[in-house]
Amino acid sequence: MFSLKQTFLLILLAITAQATCAAEPIANTADLVAAVRDAAEGTTIEIAAGVYELSAPLEPKAGVTLQGAGMEQTILTHVAGWKPSVQTLPDPEMTTKGMDTQAYLIRLQDKADGITVSHMTLRGPQLHGAIFGWKNADLHLHHLRIQDTLWTGVRTFSMKGAKIHDCEFIDAGGRWKRGGEPGVDGGITGGAIFAIWMADSEIAHNRFVRTQMDKANEFYGVKVRQGKRCRVHHNTIGVNFSLEFPFENDEDVEIDHNVCTGTISIPKHSGGPVPESGRTFHIHHNWMRDSYSIEFVRNGVEIDHNLFDFDLQKDHGNLISGFGKAPAKGPATFHNNLISNPGRGVIWINEPYNQLVIRNNHIITRTTATPRTEGLFGFHADCDFKTFVIRDNIIECQGEARPLLRRDESYGSVIRNNRLTNVSDIARYDNPPSEEPAGLEQPLKFTCGVHDEFTINGWQAQPSTSP
Repeated sequence: MFSLKQTFLLILLAITAQATCAAEPIANTADLVAAVRDAAEGTTIEIAAGVYELSAPLEPKAGVTLQGAGMEQTILTHVAGWKPSVQTLPDPEMTTKGMDTQAYLIRLQDKADGITVSHMTLRGPQLHGAIFGWKNADLHLHHLRIQDTLWTGVRTFSMKGAKIHDCEFIDAGGRWKRGGEPGVDGGITGGAIFAIWMADSEIAHNRFVRTQMDKANEFYGVKVRQGKRCRVHHNTIGVNFSLEFPFENDEDVEIDHNVCTGTISIPKHSGGPVPESGRTFHIHHNWMRDSYSIEFVRNGVEIDHNLFDFDLQKDHGNLISGFGKAPAKGPATFHNNLISNPGRGVIWINEPYNQLVIRNNHIITRTTATPRTEGLFGFHADCDFKTFVIRDNIIECQGEARPLLRRDESYGSVIRNNRLTNVSDIARYDNPPSEEPAGLEQPLKFTCGVHDEFTINGWQAQPSTSP
């Protein structure tokens, strides 16, 4: 015989088991809308495989999890009649005033923390984006396919502690047209992930694919207006501007182990302040594919252990390009990189810049399509060249000879222990040897891209083999 206490516990267990068994995944749109509307904070809502056509955004509360059955199994999209106007696009970027925050499949409730959305496809060919959020801490987005959105994929303000990983962004923005005019108007400033004031967040193992947009227009894989203590790593970004962190005061942003077919843009007027840590950006262990790889200027930057691997037929860019006019104090270091086939050059900075160290790189130039004959490094005449150091590099010009420097004043730089082959201006500067080794301090070998899909071994980049 059971005691009264034991009997009570058995009844409680039976009721709990019955309730658990009765909790079936949501299987139709009406139930999904009701479940999200009525869910208590912290509820997990499972959504069965199927297509769910919404006529207004889902608005999950704090702690709510929306979990589908998998990409291309659970598909959230919109009814034909839900077609927000594009007259508010491009949106105003730094404010929600004048922005249509309801033109998204999922609009997180303001200041609702701890929301998770996973394992589904969000498709919005008529909507501005897939997910919008304002001041949502600890947002977790994973195993999502975000596809065919007009302006952006994920649009957030004041995002802290976020994790966005294992997602696919396919034509997720930059596709809107104004009225019946031909062409794509919206690809200039939109981004698949477009975050304003992002801190303590991680973006990793995501794939960004662009198939439908006008190739003449710019579009960003990840665009952030101010990032602090964030890491963007192991992404494969197949758009023409891979990452952009423009204008605001960024600090301790790490960009590593990505495959970037486009530019990483980090410009700031006068280079911006350097935080207490001494570093604004650390860009390392990336495979960069476009000769216009990094848009400058920024102070407090370290760029190292990357493979810059460019097509001889696409020699349009300087690897690092600075287009501004306001003097910047630096510092920046560029070291232990492999550079194959720089186009116009390796570094060109229009504005005066100080405290630049270029060391232990291996650069191989070959005759390009144009062909390019400029000096590999071009700097403003007003730079403080006493603070420029070019040392311990290996520079080989195969085919067309090229000078090291473009401007007479640049020869005031500290130049030493570089191993130079077919460099045409060697008579214009001393290059005293030292006992330090030239070139990379260690062989370059790393993996990069979504779940380490590529292996970089010296100059070679190959698909990684499964263990």
